[in-house]
Amino acid sequence: MNALAIFLGMVGPWQIGLIIVVILLLFGGKKIPELMKGLGSGIKEFKNAAKEDQPADSKKEEEK
Repeated sequence: MNALAIFLGMVGPWQIGLIIVVILLLFGGKKIPELMKGLGSGIKEFKNAAKEDQPADSKKEEEK
């Protein structure tokens, strides 16, 4: 956990800006909205599948 705290402490605004610039250079400005839309729909699909996969007992508890 200490290593994680050290790593997160080293990430600052310049590093985040550099990461954003690299992503823009790799994918381009037009491709990023498509990637984010795909990522959002994937997360939504995963959540729906997780809800459907819950046991019957937990569904009854949520309805109460």
